[in-house]
Amino acid sequence: MIEIIPIKGLPIIKEGDDLGELICRASEAQGTPIRDGDIIVVTHVVVSRAEGNIVNLDEVEPSPFARTIAEEFNRDPALVEVVLREAKSIIRMGDGHIIAETRHGFICANAGVDRSNVPGERNVAPLPVDPDLSARRIRKRIMELTGREVAVIISDTHGRALRSGEINVAIGVAGINPIKDRRGEKDLFGYTLKVKRTAIADELSSAAELVIGQADEGIPAAIIRGYRYERSEDATAKQLIRPKERSLFI
Repeated sequence: MIEIIPIKGLPIIKEGDDLGELICRASEAQGTPIRDGDIIVVTHVVVSRAEGNIVNLDEVEPSPFARTIAEEFNRDPALVEVVLREAKSIIRMGDGHIIAETRHGFICANAGVDRSNVPGERNVAPLPVDPDLSARRIRKRIMELTGREVAVIISDTHGRALRSGEINVAIGVAGINPIKDRRGEKDLFGYTLKVKRTAIADELSSAAELVIGQADEGIPAAIIRGYRYERSEDATAKQLIRPKERSLFI
């Protein structure tokens, strides 16, 4: 049986907080201490907050280019400037939206810069500088404190080409192979699968989103328990990025 357990009771995360320790304490306090094989999914916003990766828009001087875009799309010039700084390239602009490729290689709205769940009216949270490293650090801390073998996923909310609504996807992983390669397996009728590679880390991120953020106090993390995953010490979320030359949408 697979369980999705919200980690409640976490404080408002601020710079310098030990996320791994706070997750362990909150899990213990609510009667669901970390177990071997647990997968801990953490939203990127609290990771960025803990790492001090927060930008006050009042301290940002927009470039002329940012001001031009902001005027055209009725956006905050300072926010547009932060998006441009976080972007490796701009993929599309239109209808008030900026779709950008981040330095990590992710393609998403506003280069992943988030205003929700960030304390301070003029504060925004860019993506962590190195989400895989962030996941490894949290995982290492949890394992130090509990002695349990776990995996950690850093998640973010992304839209999808030609699909309405958003889902959570993995932008950082540690201790888990993010893709399950099923090529060579046979289906119900004996057909040999040739292209089946399942983005496990994305599916787990979306599963966790069913309980993350669903309460007034905010829930920035969840435990997925009972799912048997392939362990990996060197896997990264970059394995989930499809090369541009193989994309039909760019």
